[in-house]
Amino acid sequence: MRAVTWQGRREIAVADVPDPRIEEPTDAIVRITSTAICGSDLHLYELLGPFLERGDILGHESMGIVEEVGAEVTSLRVGQRVVVPFNIACGACFMCRHGLQSQCETTQNVEYGTGASLFGYTKLYGQVPGGQAELLRVPRADYNTIPVGEDLPDERYLFLSDILPTAWQGVEYADVPAGGTVVVLGLGPVGQLASRIAAHRGLRVIGIDPVPERRAMAARYGVEAWEDDDEGAYVSEATDGRGADAVIDAVGMEAHGSPLAHAAHRVAAAMPDAIARPVMQRAGIDRLAALYAGIDMVRRGGTISISGVYAGDGDILPMKTMFDKQLTVRMGQCNVKRWIDDLMPLVEDDRDPLGLGRLVTHRGRLEDAPGLYEKFQKKQDGCVKVVLQPGEGQDASHTMAAEDVKPLSPEARSGEDRGSGGSP
Repeated sequence: MRAVTWQGRREIAVADVPDPRIEEPTDAIVRITSTAICGSDLHLYELLGPFLERGDILGHESMGIVEEVGAEVTSLRVGQRVVVPFNIACGACFMCRHGLQSQCETTQNVEYGTGASLFGYTKLYGQVPGGQAELLRVPRADYNTIPVGEDLPDERYLFLSDILPTAWQGVEYADVPAGGTVVVLGLGPVGQLASRIAAHRGLRVIGIDPVPERRAMAARYGVEAWEDDDEGAYVSEATDGRGADAVIDAVGMEAHGSPLAHAAHRVAAAMPDAIARPVMQRAGIDRLAALYAGIDMVRRGGTISISGVYAGDGDILPMKTMFDKQLTVRMGQCNVKRWIDDLMPLVEDDRDPLGLGRLVTHRGRLEDAPGLYEKFQKKQDGCVKVVLQPGEGQDASHTMAAEDVKPLSPEARSGEDRGSGGSP
């Protein structure tokens, strides 16, 4: 089969690899119909090479058709349409029973001291082949699939694999009071969806991002979109000097504005893997500009909710300020299966209240992956979300050009787009 493989820093190749096969009686093989490039895939593209091997298959946002099932699979049938969550969990251990599937005790990676295994995401999380491929082996398939209907297009369901429940968890963890104000830092795919979910719940949403096309897309859904230029003053003025009730950090460890950490990342990436791995594990630092900004913008007694990925153990946090402001901080890998029952009615609502059908800006074949990774990483061409469709014949293309994501007028937003725009 063909698959998207990691070959080195900023080097992605589509290659012929062996087809996956049933290895355990609880496995299933899924033929992938749609698979997305996630913002956290860019950490593999740029930073986490020491924990990858050449030829590793990438991707953890996938869906498709069940092609084969193991002898002990009971809830799936060949030909069934499913979404594959990015967590690999057992569904039965203490953590899974308590809605913490990302900490599954059965698939935890004890060697590295990390949580549950993930599809397509480094040795730290099991080095499990990912879903940017024509076929995917799904371990413990009864639990690690989400059966979906046949009538809606893939893009209404695909984001249940990761970014939609990640955004939902981010808003849940933010714990914003009714009618309150939440700041969303970063308007990439997770930030876009977190903003729409918060607006759908009737919250005031301020979105911060330096990219004009991303701000324009967010503004279509009632978000007060602001560039990252004196954003602290804007939030202070908008909240009578108090600060936002909560801040959702949807950026993570590669935030702009942390030159020393950025230099450290470049040095670590150039080290031999055997040296870089322990350095990154024990003394790694993140680019914390977004998190620092969030700590400044949230009100006293407020909440910081972190959805963006962080990986450093040597980070310096302003503990005096955090303690003095009496902040609550919640964070972590998304527990996908925990939120599916909450999300499915919104996903299947004919009005598409979260605008899932209007998030993808670029589509392509597997063969187009190298160029689309680069475009996404560089935020070029209005790129917000990329979906790859194995077997499709079209070349990489836009779904939504930059001029298509200009803010709607209030009159337009009050018409047909109100239903799909996430208005409360």
